[in-house]
Amino acid sequence: MDYLKNQIETLNDLVLINNDRVEGYQKAMEELKAVDADLRILFQERVNQSRSFHAELAAVIANTGEDIKEGTKVSGKIYRAWMDVKAFFSGADRKAILDNCEDGEDAALRAYEEALKCESLTPEQRTIVIRQQAEIKVSHDMIKAMRDSL
Repeated sequence: MDYLKNQIETLNDLVLINNDRVEGYQKAMEELKAVDADLRILFQERVNQSRSFHAELAAVIANTGEDIKEGTKVSGKIYRAWMDVKAFFSGADRKAILDNCEDGEDAALRAYEEALKCESLTPEQRTIVIRQQAEIKVSHDMIKAMRDSL
């Protein structure tokens, strides 16, 4: 019983971290200026990526017959990834926005790293988590490179 509980808790933590990513990038897009069309495209791609990851993880959880967590408030071993973005972005420039997004991606990567420590994941689940983590790492590095170029 603990085996399944651990597995589902770990997968649900990743569901919630992806919900946090969606919310964070949507709030970031609200704060962009018209000249930041490239960031709007990038952030929308991250929203779409997170929704795809969420759907994939939710399907895995649903196959176990367990409930899928909703919302963005993460409790337990993985904390909420995004700070109060709206307050942070007030008057923020392009570099500050990218800085905060990199922090959010750092938190997501830590969540995935923590998830991979879970010994209860099946090989198929572990493969999904590793692939999603690798894609988030690519996103992180792209955002960091854009920020560093400013």
